[in-house]
Amino acid sequence: MYKVLYNKKISENSYEMLVEAPLVVKNALPGQFVIVMPREDGERIPLTIYDYDKEKGLLYLIYQVVGASTEELSMVTDEVFSVAGPLGNPNEICANPEEFKDKRIVYVAGGVGIAPVYPQVKYLHDHGFKVDVIYGARNVDLLLIRDKIEAVANKMMYVTDDGSFGDKGFVTTVLEQHINDYDICVSIGPVIMMKNVCDLTKKFNLHTIVSMNPLMVDGSGMCGACRCEVEGKPKFACIHGPEFDGHKINFNLALKRMNIYKQEEKEKWDQMKAKLSKEE
Repeated sequence: MYKVLYNKKISENSYEMLVEAPLVVKNALPGQFVIVMPREDGERIPLTIYDYDKEKGLLYLIYQVVGASTEELSMVTDEVFSVAGPLGNPNEICANPEEFKDKRIVYVAGGVGIAPVYPQVKYLHDHGFKVDVIYGARNVDLLLIRDKIEAVANKMMYVTDDGSFGDKGFVTTVLEQHINDYDICVSIGPVIMMKNVCDLTKKFNLHTIVSMNPLMVDGSGMCGACRCEVEGKPKFACIHGPEFDGHKINFNLALKRMNIYKQEEKEKWDQMKAKLSKEE
């Protein structure tokens, strides 16, 4: 069992959890993820490592309640059954910072995608990089960890759908305005957002890295749900990724695969809500 120090709501449907997991964070690098099981017979939930303290053995996670398993996770108060990791490959820039010292880098985050963006920007900031960040959400209330990301980013550019904070519109609009300022773009967020970013950057021949973690279900390569097509070849986001060259991803196929378990997820979610209703 892993001790949970807190599990708090930080915005609409989003939570931050702090777990004691010294063996997990010991070898963790930005871009990797863990698999959390709230209870022994519970589902495996892949979550990106949002932050960590290696000296104290602390693991920080941010997740969004989108179904029955994450709803169950949000109810945890004292401990979770299992935290497995670190899994997946680290971000290629953070893994080889010396190779990218002269590159101008911009991160484009959407919604909860700021959770995996933050540790990467923080890591690069600590290694002398000046990294810009474009961060978009539906409204100001859904812009997470603003103080933390602003402390490590060289320049922050906010975008909201309703114009309640920053520019009104889409992250691609802001990115296009500054696209000639960068050599590398890293985009993390909803699959449709990453697709739109890559459609834009491909026109300008701007190398773009994306994280395909939204496709993950099992997180260990056994279920096959995170299979994606890269340069016409099958890859698994949890094993070969989660990050890939965005210009080589078949996003149309990825978007179709997002709907594979929609019916099962709905049924499980309905069962959870019915159970909660009875307990009330």
